[in-house]
Amino acid sequence: MSARLLCRLLAAPGEARALDAAQWNAVIAIARAELLIGTLAFRLRGLPLPAPVEAILAAAILSAEEGRRQALWEAVMARRALAALDCPVILLKGTAFVAAGLDAGQGRHIGDLDILVPADMLARAEAALLDAGWEWVKSDPYDDAYYRRWMHELPPLIHRERDRMIDVHHTILPPTARSTPDPAKLIADAVPLADGVAMLSPEDVVIHAAIHLFADGDLSGGLRNLWDIDRLVREFAARDADYPARLVSRAAEHQASRAVARALRLAAALFDTPIPPQPAEPLFDAAARRRLLARDGWGRGTRPATRLAFYVRSHWLRMPPAMLARHLWIKMWRRSGHAG
Repeated sequence: MSARLLCRLLAAPGEARALDAAQWNAVIAIARAELLIGTLAFRLRGLPLPAPVEAILAAAILSAEEGRRQALWEAVMARRALAALDCPVILLKGTAFVAAGLDAGQGRHIGDLDILVPADMLARAEAALLDAGWEWVKSDPYDDAYYRRWMHELPPLIHRERDRMIDVHHTILPPTARSTPDPAKLIADAVPLADGVAMLSPEDVVIHAAIHLFADGDLSGGLRNLWDIDRLVREFAARDADYPARLVSRAAEHQASRAVARALRLAAALFDTPIPPQPAEPLFDAAARRRLLARDGWGRGTRPATRLAFYVRSHWLRMPPAMLARHLWIKMWRRSGHAG
């Protein structure tokens, strides 16, 4: 139940006053494992906490602030590298949240820089980034060809001097996936930010988070993604009472209604997110909660069978069965030492 306790503290920080030492140890371990320690630190800032906990959370805030500065600088570097192309550079995920000053960005762990560019600009964007000092992470010819033919992004790039990665997307789901979001609509309705970049619209940014969690992934890092959704939905709905209805309508346009409904239900279950009524899927929701909360008091992953089931499901959603079987066979064959 320690992972659920972390969810409670994020949703209701005042409950932190009742925790004992053992509970604090578990919550901090799980928050670190789920990359939510910076978020937790911001949520609990200003509350009277045990001195050792305050020290840990103060360090987490400093680390999160440094991560925010690095993420914003990488966005500037990417925009400069692509400036001559005169194409939109749309920030995705955590970098977009901090660049827009959204609640979801407070303390948010940010890894790679993710951007979205039009598909017809992809080759030129790739060349511009390579000229600006990025280079390929994956040198394997099969992986490179697989990304270029079947994925929704270029193979990942890393900057040779700054050691920071960038993922360049041309849409938000692989073309082989069962849902097909409309990249033209994503780009057309993007919201301009400072420094010549943009982010997805308020509806599309939540749809992207939901798709990443329930239509593309295995729920790894799912608590962080659900927390993003909670913060985004609360903030956008506070600005505009019609936002929830527009979100549901927009999800249908992107063939993402089920993913969005699942994300909203799970966010409400774990973080008390205020949402309109959603279609019920009790069996799926129970399995998803079991996967999302699969951590012990040391932050270690538990429930291996559930994790494996969602891992298999994530691949099943990405590609047809015959293609999946061929892909997995090739990957296993190459890992066994037959490559080259």
